Amino acid sequence: MRITLSDDARRYIRLFDDVTGVSPNDCLIESDRLVFLIPAGEMADAIGPDGHIVSRVEEKIGEDVELIEDAATPESFVESILAPASVRGVTISDQGDRVAYVEVVDADRGIAIGSNGRRIETARELAKRHYDIDDIQLT
Repeated sequence: MRITLSDDARRYIRLFDDVTGVSPNDCLIESDRLVFLIPAGEMADAIGPDGHIVSRVEEKIGEDVELIEDAATPESFVESILAPASVRGVTISDQGDRVAYVEVVDADRGIAIGSNGRRIETARELAKRHYDIDDIQLT
């Protein structure tokens, strides 16, 4: 699926790449943070030792930054977005709307939802952009 990025998102991706040497696959600009989608296997390089590299990005941009690791399948992608919540399984239903049903450990439901529903909304937006998933439902 082809993603259309705003000029600001492209600028942030370029800056992130300049600082970290990792070129994000996507960037969501939210009111109080930036969310970068990091290519699979490159998360350690993006974070750096003790988080120093990503901290430099935050200082340079002047915004909080959240990193999410990309994945090869829609199921593993949804699981990655909801991390650090413990996900038991993801099932994608194509009957009508395309919906990802996610089984989350009860103790981690709050983590998967996030403060004020922030994590689940970010997950829904990224899943729509990258895998044409219309909704994510926790079970």
